[in-house]
Amino acid sequence: MTTAPDLPQLAERAGRELEEAAPLEILTWAAETFGARFCVTSSMEDAVVAHLASRAMPGVDVVFLDTGYHFPETIGTRDAVAEVMDVNVITLTPRQTVAEQDAEYGPRLHDRDPDRCCALRKVKPLEEGLAGYDAWATGLRRDESPTRANTPVVGWDTRRQKVKISPIARWTQADVDAYVAEHGVLTNPLLMDGYTSVGCAPCTRRVLAGEDARAGRWAGSNKTECGLH
Repeated sequence: MTTAPDLPQLAERAGRELEEAAPLEILTWAAETFGARFCVTSSMEDAVVAHLASRAMPGVDVVFLDTGYHFPETIGTRDAVAEVMDVNVITLTPRQTVAEQDAEYGPRLHDRDPDRCCALRKVKPLEEGLAGYDAWATGLRRDESPTRANTPVVGWDTRRQKVKISPIARWTQADVDAYVAEHGVLTNPLLMDGYTSVGCAPCTRRVLAGEDARAGRWAGSNKTECGLH
């Protein structure tokens, strides 16, 4: 087993060596390298990375953040993934319920201070939930936004001191759609209802014709990321 001091160097080397590798090859490397100390995180926008990881490591942990603000369709997708896929879905929740947060910070914190809301309901719970892992996989893709254009397939997450794996970083939306069609992968029903990126309900809207795929997230503000990445 790789020791903690070696992880940054391991991540840097793997990022170079696996740059041209297929997602399944990258995830197989992760499973063989980290074993039970590897997990997948999923927003349940779709289950593509979870499905890929289940092929490399049946029973893999899939970590989902239940912020308390999700669309019912997102919770339904999580439940369906847990039911039909060979994965172990783990649901993380913030320390405070929405009501408790409202009592301390005032209602609709997501409108007044979305960065703090994301920190409380996403970033902090994920950091705590990842404590038992050395590596985690995400569904980030380079084509999603300028802020993700340089996403490595394997990199070092300095803030969390973990190896961060983005096996489909090089894929396009067309690649994702083809994989979903070929394997019958579960997707969030909202993707068929005008949403191209699905987050918390108060901060997500349908995308208008000609808009960027992530334009429906935190619309009307300069916020583009929740802080997880």
